[in-house]
Amino acid sequence: MADAEGQQGVISDQAWRDAELIWDYHQMRHELRPCSVGIGLGSHDLGVASHTVGLYRQGLFPVMVFTGSNSPTTKERFPRGEAVHYREHALELGVPKEAVLVEPKAANTGQNAVFSRQVLAEAGIVPESVLVVCKPYEERRSYATFKKVWPEVDVVCASEPVGLAAYAEGIGDAKLVVDMLVGALQRVMVYPEPGFTILQEVPEDVVGAFRRLADSGFDSRLLPR
Repeated sequence: MADAEGQQGVISDQAWRDAELIWDYHQMRHELRPCSVGIGLGSHDLGVASHTVGLYRQGLFPVMVFTGSNSPTTKERFPRGEAVHYREHALELGVPKEAVLVEPKAANTGQNAVFSRQVLAEAGIVPESVLVVCKPYEERRSYATFKKVWPEVDVVCASEPVGLAAYAEGIGDAKLVVDMLVGALQRVMVYPEPGFTILQEVPEDVVGAFRRLADSGFDSRLLPR
C-alpha cells in the first residue's frame, strides 16, 4: 500500500511496511478446530462478536462467553458494557440465548481469562479447550495471556480474516490502528517479566519495526514509562 491515509494524515511507505510486518507477527494462524467453548474478548470492535457468531455457526463450539466491561475508548460506543453489547449483537444475529454467557467485569486480558473461567464454572462447564476470538492484532498477546493464566486448557486463537489495509479502512483511522499494533507488540515483549504472559520469541526484524514506528510518533498506545 503506497500511502495509508487515515484521519491523522499520511503514513509513509516505510512505516506501512513496518506496520504490516508487525500485523503479520500478531497473527497466530492457528488451525481452527472444535473447542469446548468460544470466548469473545470485548473491545471497541463489534466485528469480534460477529466473528464469534460465525465460528459458532460453523460448529466450532456449543457455547460462547463474551467478556469485558469498558475502557475509556468504549464507554461511549458500548454504554452498557462491551460484553453486554456483544451478547445483544449475537442474539440479533440469531444465536439462542442459552448459548451466550456474559462476563461483564473484566478490565484486561488476564481478567478476561480468569473471570470467564468463573462464569463457565458457575454454569457447570469445565472446558478442556477454548477458542479465543479477538481483534486481529491482539491474537498473540491474547494467546500468551490465556496460556499463562489458564494453562490447563488448550488455547486456540482466531480473529476476523482481514488484512491491515482493510482493517484500517474499517476503523477509519490508520494512524490509530498502527499505534495499537505498536502498543500490542510492546506488551508482548514486556509482559512476560511481571508474569502477565508467557514468553514468546520476537524476531529481530519485528523488533526493528517496533522501534522505528515508536520513534517516529506511533506511540499513543505505548505503556507509560
